[in-house]
Amino acid sequence: MDISHILNHLGEVREHHHGAVAPPLVQSSIFAFPSVADMRAGFTDEYAGHVYTRGNNPTVAILRQKVAALEGSEDCLAFGSGAAAIAAGVVASVRSGDHVVCVAKPYTATRKLLSQMLPGFGVNTSFVDARSAQAVEQALLPHTRLIVLESPNSMTFEQQDLAAISALARPRGIRTLCDNSFSSPLNQSPIAMGIDLVAHSATKYLNGHSDVIAGVLCGTRAMLRDVFNGPYMNLGAILSPHDAWLLIRGLRTLEVRMERVAATTGKVLAFLQAHPRVRGVFHPHAQANPQLNLSERQLRGASGLLSIDLDVGSVVAVERFCNALKRFLMTVSWGGYESLAFPVCAVFPADSPLRPAGGVPLSLVRLSIGLEAADLLIADLAQALAGMGE
Repeated sequence: MDISHILNHLGEVREHHHGAVAPPLVQSSIFAFPSVADMRAGFTDEYAGHVYTRGNNPTVAILRQKVAALEGSEDCLAFGSGAAAIAAGVVASVRSGDHVVCVAKPYTATRKLLSQMLPGFGVNTSFVDARSAQAVEQALLPHTRLIVLESPNSMTFEQQDLAAISALARPRGIRTLCDNSFSSPLNQSPIAMGIDLVAHSATKYLNGHSDVIAGVLCGTRAMLRDVFNGPYMNLGAILSPHDAWLLIRGLRTLEVRMERVAATTGKVLAFLQAHPRVRGVFHPHAQANPQLNLSERQLRGASGLLSIDLDVGSVVAVERFCNALKRFLMTVSWGGYESLAFPVCAVFPADSPLRPAGGVPLSLVRLSIGLEAADLLIADLAQALAGMGE
């Protein structure tokens, strides 16, 4: 795969745009036709043509082509958020009476969709510890139609053996959907391992600038036509042309950003794993990760998202640690140019519906490593750890 060509040139037919190096922003909601016959033809296949930007738009089409090439899929659809992309993939894959199997600790919006919304439409879900493909297989029912994966997930970074799970799903006619946001297409290729649909919160690494909310869904054209003709066109959670244009800009630096993040994260990991005030580090490449062999087999590189379990006895000490950080912004999300800290259990009380599912320590803080120098981030973590008390 020629990554630099995909990021910088694929889909950009510059002779159609006066030789402009950067693709134009086609900020039009509608597209005109020279004749009634042409208009009639356009409406017969909105997936392939330009009629109304809710369905297809030239700027969005460039982004779709690039992301599909990165994921090794036939096509891609772009959405207004990662949650919308996952929801569209799920809704297009199930009907009333169907059953879904999902990882035990998915992203909060995915969990709410499956546990709170879909049961009202006759679709039920079993949440299982999908670190074991055998556990997934044991959860399958005669009416299971979809397996929802998130590898690694976004808080404690459990992984699933994607090849093994796809191998047990396909002979049964069960569709698989994997959230690949943590790794980016550069570090993991679920479709090459047999996964049917791959989703991203493009807000994260694909954009990389913390100024766009977006999602993408990749798969075969046949599957994506089902999504397009169903939830995509009828629920309307589309990506605007302007946000697509910003995402194309963000993709230009994806490769160099991920290389920098991986190098910095390796140094930060080494520091945190050796620090006496850190009880544990959650990351696919952490030395104590029981799935380290799977990480080495399934992932090509490191992401900058990790969590630390502080060796403290109260949430107050967690707050002291986070409040003392100077180089890390305290906020949600991740994958941008800036380093972030998110003290999840200190922010969300035990009864909050926003708190992640079980297995998250009270003293856990999620960190996203950005593009700052490693020595500056390590020094900041060191002073915060030294001053948290207890």
